[in-house]
Amino acid sequence: MESKLTYLKGKSVFIVSLLVIGITILTVYLSGIHYNRSLTSNLYLSLGIIASALFIFMTYGLYNGIGLIDNFPKFRNFKRGEIFMQSGAFPDLPNTNVGDGIGGLILSIFLWIVMTIIFIVLLIILEAVFWFSLFILLDMLYWVFFRALKLVFKRSKDTKGSVGISIVYSISYTALYIGWIFGIVYLSEIIR
Repeated sequence: MESKLTYLKGKSVFIVSLLVIGITILTVYLSGIHYNRSLTSNLYLSLGIIASALFIFMTYGLYNGIGLIDNFPKFRNFKRGEIFMQSGAFPDLPNTNVGDGIGGLILSIFLWIVMTIIFIVLLIILEAVFWFSLFILLDMLYWVFFRALKLVFKRSKDTKGSVGISIVYSISYTALYIGWIFGIVYLSEIIR
């Protein structure tokens, strides 16, 4: 008789993953203040803790036969040019040479007020772009986490109840998912 798999919700796994990464980075940073470790050492320590947590989670999930369910909300697909027009040309700006005298002073004050309003509007747009970019980045991270872990837990039917096979799969997937980041940190240290 084949046993049923236990399923975790992908959204919950993603939120817990972000919390683990945030707490790890904060802990390493706060402990690094007292020991004067370099940024590279802090990165290695953070990646080591995250890799260990990922390894333990995957081993536990593979041993117990855990699967993932995609419960992340679906978003509308945006098309190019739908939000902002894509004209490709920047408008010509007028010459702001106002001259001397009282007329030039009044015009300078008026232009100063107009430019302040324009900068405020541009800052509001920049903030909106920042939050939209952050949302897209989190969406991409979720997809990577969900797809990567779903690929791992596809094997849970084969590894359920077998510690050895679960550990082998967990080590190989942890090396794949975290090893390239270690490589980037190592290469950046060598290049520097």
